[in-house]
Amino acid sequence: MSSVSIIYAHPDDETFLSACLIRQLADSGHPPALLLATRGDAGKKNGAFGHLSNEQLGELREREMSRAAAVIGLSEVVQLGYPDGKLAAVEENEAVKRVAEFINQCRSKAVFTFPEDGGNRHPDHMAISRITTKAVLSGQCPAVERLYYVMSDELRKEGHKPTLSIDTEPQWRMKAEALRAHESQILAIERYFGKLDVFPENRKYESFILAWEQGTFWPGKSEAKAREELHLPSV
Repeated sequence: MSSVSIIYAHPDDETFLSACLIRQLADSGHPPALLLATRGDAGKKNGAFGHLSNEQLGELREREMSRAAAVIGLSEVVQLGYPDGKLAAVEENEAVKRVAEFINQCRSKAVFTFPEDGGNRHPDHMAISRITTKAVLSGQCPAVERLYYVMSDELRKEGHKPTLSIDTEPQWRMKAEALRAHESQILAIERYFGKLDVFPENRKYESFILAWEQGTFWPGKSEAKAREELHLPSV
């Protein structure tokens, strides 16, 4: 059981986007469970890992994910094993059913995933957002009360504001350690965050928006109330 399910496309999405949220949930006694749609086996093979086959890369990224999970405090990590880079082509009803089964096994009240635009228009990110949203809204997950999206530039342009913002600076050493665990992707990580021994001011916050709550879209909620419901420390 986990009161929060976090559902993303690839290993390292969880650390890029929500390492500090996950660690705070874990420290409050409510470690979330993570569902990943793919093993990340079609990801870029950086540096010393360029010789690996896709199968070998997938195995490596599973091990990296296990190391990162221990750092950030996940209660469970489950892989659906769909083809990396081809998530939009999977049989959607089956995928929705599998995501719903995971949420129900966790008996989660809150679910976090990508926004509709995937945050960066990545097809896998957009697909897992669509699949997860359908699972929550389908009525197949009766325990779920709230659906959160990772905040994106497109949502901001539409006039939406974050419901929840996590200041990563106090936890940067932890987040950097988890990022380093995803060693095969370190060049991409450093392009985004810079050298991990320096706190990136431009990546200060992990931000999320409440997209749906018990039948209402974009309900609006104070951060204090959101934190209370998620058992997060107040700010």
